[in-house]
Amino acid sequence: MTHRRTKLSIAIVLVVLLLLAGAIYLRKQAPPEAARLLPESDGIVYFNLRPLRAATHFDQHAVEHSPEYQHFIDATGIQFERDLDEAAFALHRMADAKGPNGALAFSEVFVGHFDGRKLADYLASIAASEESYAGHTIYNIPSEGRTVRVAFLGYDIVAVSNTPSTEQIHSMIDRHRTAALPFSGSSLLSKRYSQVPLLAVAWGIGQIGQPLANGGARVMGLRLPLPPDATFIASLTWIGKIHLRVEEIAPTDGAAADTTESLDTILVLVKSMANTGGASAEAFDADTRSLINSISVERHRNEAVLTATIPTGLLQRAMNSPHDLKSLSVVPNGGK
Repeated sequence: MTHRRTKLSIAIVLVVLLLLAGAIYLRKQAPPEAARLLPESDGIVYFNLRPLRAATHFDQHAVEHSPEYQHFIDATGIQFERDLDEAAFALHRMADAKGPNGALAFSEVFVGHFDGRKLADYLASIAASEESYAGHTIYNIPSEGRTVRVAFLGYDIVAVSNTPSTEQIHSMIDRHRTAALPFSGSSLLSKRYSQVPLLAVAWGIGQIGQPLANGGARVMGLRLPLPPDATFIASLTWIGKIHLRVEEIAPTDGAAADTTESLDTILVLVKSMANTGGASAEAFDADTRSLINSISVERHRNEAVLTATIPTGLLQRAMNSPHDLKSLSVVPNGGK
């Protein structure tokens, strides 16, 4: 009897361990929680700033702040370069590109180290009104003809949206209740996240949209055909070096071939300018030339794929250069 119980106990332990291993595997394959909290949208962009901060030390370099951002820092003690760990953005295409939001509105989730009391006091001081929804306070802040809505989802998570309606901020609050489910999230995330490289520290997915696709974008005066219904998946992956990958999933093989041909033509011109002698080459430093020379373009049926390696020095300069974070919805302009 004792022997039988021992076998049963071992079997139970093995089952529990297998379940735990499966749960850990699923969590690793699941989208980041910040991205899962975003509402339905036309595009998603996500940044994991922890590895980027470790690689570039951008938080240790003084940068010039706008008056609005400096006031935000003084009032809340929050400095995004130092305190922000993750940021996820949902892009909402607006029907009226000439409206207060322009062509796009945004919903955002920020994860980091926040002083909740100071941030709440700051938000209350600039909010025109407050709303209670599902146990959360939503701060309605006027900013440049639109309303920015901000809500705490947890002690380290803040949701923001500047969309015309409350639907998106309500959706993020509702999604937070089911955040423990590893594959919850928007339909775009469910459909496309599996195509994002596993170790990506930053990525974006979505359609380029009709406004940019009309007539194609232009690079160095050359037309780059961009089908309005093409889906783009971009990623930065850190494996000792930063690898950039941009994939266009075109509606047809022919559309992907057009994009590939146009990019190849542009690359020939840019590489020629960077690597031949003369005034044109002097405009490119060693890191920029290294980036340009690493770029390659391939086509796989209806997919056009651009890859490149970003030198660490170039990434450090980009992260450490003076920047202005007042464009983040949580740092609104024109408050009370």
